[in-house]
Amino acid sequence: MVLDKIALALAIVGGLNWGSIGLFGFDLVGFLFGGQASTMSRIIFILVGLAALWCISLLFRSNTQGQNQS
Repeated sequence: MVLDKIALALAIVGGLNWGSIGLFGFDLVGFLFGGQASTMSRIIFILVGLAALWCISLLFRSNTQGQNQS
């Protein structure tokens, strides 16, 4: 499903951003979009959070969904 892939990509971006904050003290999203308090950064952070919530549903789905059974 396309939404699953988008959510997973956003969750990965968020994870990499948190990794860069933890390792280097550098907020890549804040840097790219005008600081942590900028409107665009806040929108990105909200989308990443929503994507992470969506990814929780991936844990509870059947692996055979959408696959042909041979």
